[in-house]
Amino acid sequence: MRPVSKKYSIGFRVWINEEEGHFIGLGRVRLLENIKSTGSITKGAKEMKMSYRQAWQMVEDMNSRSDKPLVEKVLGGKGGGGAIVTEAGEKVIKLYYQLEEKMIKASKELSKSIKF
Repeated sequence: MRPVSKKYSIGFRVWINEEEGHFIGLGRVRLLENIKSTGSITKGAKEMKMSYRQAWQMVEDMNSRSDKPLVEKVLGGKGGGGAIVTEAGEKVIKLYYQLEEKMIKASKELSKSIKF
């Protein structure tokens, strides 16, 4: 008696690369979302249990690889400084999730045909 066929699925991580390296992946998208919700790179990093230095380096890297800055610093005033996710940053977040959704759908379809 043959065993019942096993079902397989495809796993992956989505990265959008620029000529010289990684541009955007899920971790960077989540950092952008945290900066957007907290108004701060420091607070956004803490949400992810990430150091400010690492978060700032990621922001600098994303900004340098993008045609337009994704995050801009806001200089201090009465309430102190902060950071905002720009319109370009918002667009990157949206595009990332759209691409991921399409890839998940395609991988589910491809998974149906995997047999060993």
